[in-house]
Amino acid sequence: MRPLVLSGLLSTLLLIAAGEPPRTGAAAFGDWHDDAPGVVRHITPDALPEPYASGSASQGPSVIARPAGALPHVPPGFNVEVFAAGLDQPRTLRTAPNGDVFLAESGSGRIRVFHTSDGATRPGSNAVFASGLSLPFGIAFWPPGPAPRFVYIAETNRVVRFPYAVGDLQAHGAPQVIVRRLPEGGHWTRDLAFTPDGRRLLVSVGSASNVNTALRGPPPPGLPPGAAWGDDEGRADVLSVAPDGRDQQVYATGLRNCSGEAIQPATGALWCVVNERDGLGDNLPPDYATAVQPGGFYGWPWFYIGGHPDPRLPNARPDLSGAVTEPDVLIQPHSAPLGITFYTGTQFPTDYRGDAFVTLHGSWNRARRTGYKVIRLRVADGKPTGEYEDFLTGFVASDRAVWGRPVGVTVAHDGALLVSEDGNGTIWRIAWTGGNQ
Repeated sequence: MRPLVLSGLLSTLLLIAAGEPPRTGAAAFGDWHDDAPGVVRHITPDALPEPYASGSASQGPSVIARPAGALPHVPPGFNVEVFAAGLDQPRTLRTAPNGDVFLAESGSGRIRVFHTSDGATRPGSNAVFASGLSLPFGIAFWPPGPAPRFVYIAETNRVVRFPYAVGDLQAHGAPQVIVRRLPEGGHWTRDLAFTPDGRRLLVSVGSASNVNTALRGPPPPGLPPGAAWGDDEGRADVLSVAPDGRDQQVYATGLRNCSGEAIQPATGALWCVVNERDGLGDNLPPDYATAVQPGGFYGWPWFYIGGHPDPRLPNARPDLSGAVTEPDVLIQPHSAPLGITFYTGTQFPTDYRGDAFVTLHGSWNRARRTGYKVIRLRVADGKPTGEYEDFLTGFVASDRAVWGRPVGVTVAHDGALLVSEDGNGTIWRIAWTGGNQ
């Protein structure tokens, strides 16, 4: 008999009071019925099932309007409320040095900027910074520091930048093209991050396919190790370019879809959250978050989660079997992580500082839903523990319907957390109200 699943605050209080240990092994996979703030999971490579241990489900979510009075669930001591609503496919969020919040409204081809004051639960103004863009997603400020001079925007087919002075609510002048051509179609999101010294712009480019079964033979000469070719040439990787667009290089390969990027403040390392492949069963393979090693190869399409071979490409690249970099944090399969940020504020309790928040958009390829929440990656002394904790949950209404799909996440100037979701076009603000820890 399945145990009774309590929801909301009562469930959270019981979990925390009991000091529930991390769920490991098969119990770590779970589904939305098990989600609640405070639930901790630790998925490890040795706990993965065999390919096709279960069927490949096809169950896209039905997105419904937010039920009257419904709020996401947060841990005790936190408060959650709507920061902005009525948005068109709100996706990536970035906080400017002065506290203005930039948003990629991918569906409408716009970049919005919300001017807000510390402690305010709603923005003071809401302006369109730029429009007429093609599926904008990534946003980055350059040079790093308190006085950036440009805002960089990743469209699906190129990277542009606009002149910027802190406090600008509208772009002045036409965009300057930095990367003239990125491959289009397939996974269309392109995220951006600058190295801490501002010398390199890192651009993520997802694959064109789930698993490119055409990649069976030896690669053409001259490709970086682990790079794909054919329809996926120049894809499933992170690119590195100078701020003016020159000297384009491949930074890392084998990342099926690094949808979100962030620089870890404690180490300066690039982190990616990656949507792994579909079609191998409910619990395979996990999505993941990882520090990305320069020159690293992460397996796609020939291998997953280290040296596990994909059965659809048997013995296709034995030369790469020992070269796969294993990712740091494994996430429930088919959760579809899209955004990541490291907590740098002081408003949350001190044990949150240095941890990361990851948004899970949810997927179609699982019989029992996972995702549709925000998780907290635990970090100790700058290194991930492999554990993650449910932080913001409650967007799933039933086995068939959801009312929120988290995408973007950023730390506001006052230390609150802002989360966009594109199911109902809202931004949520989560703040600590519980006093000293």
